[in-house]
Amino acid sequence: MKSLEDLKKLRDQIREDIKIRAKGERVKITIGMGTTGIASGAREVLKAIVNELEIRNYSDIEILQTGSIGLDAKEPLLTVEKPGLPKVTYGLVTIEMAKRIVVEHVINSQIIGDWVIRSS
Repeated sequence: MKSLEDLKKLRDQIREDIKIRAKGERVKITIGMGTTGIASGAREVLKAIVNELEIRNYSDIEILQTGSIGLDAKEPLLTVEKPGLPKVTYGLVTIEMAKRIVVEHVINSQIIGDWVIRSS
């Protein structure tokens, strides 16, 4: 398990790697990084998201971390908010699922219905 210092370094690296634009509407990804989320693999999912975004040179995005939202049995949780689409929460997200969410939902605006646990 990584220390709080390591997580802060990861956060700072992500902020540098993902250039957030000051203007315009951005896609927002929020990942649950509470104790259960981290224990369920959220840290690795976060890294996979960042890597996939870098590979695809997609930078009009904001990545946020949050604590538990009360759905511990569905961790790791990933919420995607994209202008023009409903806010969607995916549950039990694996590294491979995270990569596919980036490509299909974030980039191509196609919600992956089979993985959605909440939509608004």
